[in-house]
Order: sequence, then C-alpha cells, then structure tokens
Amino acid sequence: MRIANVSGRLAVIQPSGRAVDVERASGGRFGPGPQAVFERWGEFREWAAGAALPEGDVFDAGELGAPAPAPRQVFAIGLNYRDHAAESGFAVPEGLPPVFTKYVSSLSGPVSEVRLPRGGNTDWEIELVAVIGRRAENVPEAEAWSYVAGLTAGQDLSERVKQLAGPAPQFSLGKSHPGFAPTGPVLVTPDEFADPDDLELGCSVNGEEVQKGRTRDLLFPLPSLIARLSAVLPLLPGDLVFTGTPAGVGMGRSPQRFLAPGDELVSWVEGIGELRQTFTA
Repeated sequence: MRIANVSGRLAVIQPSGRAVDVERASGGRFGPGPQAVFERWGEFREWAAGAALPEGDVFDAGELGAPAPAPRQVFAIGLNYRDHAAESGFAVPEGLPPVFTKYVSSLSGPVSEVRLPRGGNTDWEIELVAVIGRRAENVPEAEAWSYVAGLTAGQDLSERVKQLAGPAPQFSLGKSHPGFAPTGPVLVTPDEFADPDDLELGCSVNGEEVQKGRTRDLLFPLPSLIARLSAVLPLLPGDLVFTGTPAGVGMGRSPQRFLAPGDELVSWVEGIGELRQTFTA
C-alpha cells in the first residue's frame, strides 16, 4: 500500500497514481489528518485491505506534503555507511551509531523551495526514512519490521558551519533550518518491496549524480536501529527514523562543494519516488 499527504489530507495512492481521500472513502471512520492514522495503523491497514475504494483523483506533485508531518520524535543516524564514515574522517561506529534529531519544524513535502542560511555551507544527504506504526519498546531485532508502518525518502540537509562550530558539535541545530527535512513523495508499506533491506538510493545536483548507494550496505540496518533505539526509549506511532546517508556528500569532496542559490537537488529511493528541492539565497 502507498499513502500520501495530499493538500494536508490522508490519501491512498492507487496503482494508477490517483489519490483516494481516506476520510471520504471510509465514511468518516478515519479522519483527514495524515499523522493521526499512525495511532490506528493496524486498524487502518485492515480497512484498506478490504475496502472497495472508488476511483481516485488526479493530483500534482506540488500538492504533496510530508507523509508523516507531525511526529513526536525524529531520530537521525550518523555514520551508518562505511564509505560515508571514511569520507567524513571518522572511525566506523561500534555498539550504537551517532544519534541526533531533526526538529519537527524542519519537515516539508517532497517538492519545495529552501532558503539557504546566510554564511553557511549547506550539504545534501539522501536517506531512507522509516515511519513507526506502533509503540516499540525493547523490540527484538527479528521482530522489528512488524513495527514499521512504511518507508519514504528523505533529505538530511545539513548546514555544516553551524553543525560543526563551537566546543561541541550542533548536529541537531545545523540540520533543522526550515525545509531541511523534505520527505516523501509517498509512504510505502514494507510488503510492497521484494527486499525492504536492499533499496537503491541517490541524488543529483543540477543533473549531476552526487550520491548513489544501497541500503544493504547500512552498518546498522533498520531492524538493528529499531532494536537498539527501543532498548533506550519507546518509539511512538508516527515517529521518523532517518537511517543514514551513503558517500558522496559535498563536505567529503575535494574540493568541497555545497549548495548554492539556483541549484536543484533531486533525490530518490527505489520503489518510493523523488524529492525535488530548489534553493534560494
């Protein structure tokens, strides 16, 4: 199943690409808000599997918002690909990778215009993002996928000057400017993939490919992340987990390269779709 946030309303996306409004199709059983459905995810999946849905409506990509626009917690994972750790000059993490947050106000939909912070160096980081479908606490790794509502694409846009300044890094602030967490275009349930642990992902700047990788190369795959995070604190329905980025970020290049006004960043994850950001001064 594929769901989306179409103009602020929860929709099921049909194979034709049309959107069925969930509140109307369910006769009000489920409300219009995209975030609220994760509290009733099992009930919603059961309804959607048996419902005779009408033909949906055509929509434009510009109408799409973040599939989970108001999570209570956003977890972001650092150094989760060996090649990215190497280009960043860090050792491969052991036990638990670096964990930070992207504040909720940084979330946006898949097509957006992002204002670059003045005096900064804004970088790209394509990531697979998981949305939690039920409360997860002390979850065994073997059971972790059953706690995932779905997968989406995300960009962990990062302002490197702020991120690395001061006596201690400011990862969360440097990665949370408005528009610095675009996600979408849809949320796809894990059963839609031949292997949800092995998806290709990448991004390009002005048509030049800058990142390309596969999630099978994650040092801590998603089930491991859920097990390790949920051993510390509960993951709540609708929470996001940004799983980490492969090599190819601008900071790791020689010479370094960062986003500039007028640039277009196109990011994608296999089986999910594209994000498209343009940047202004």
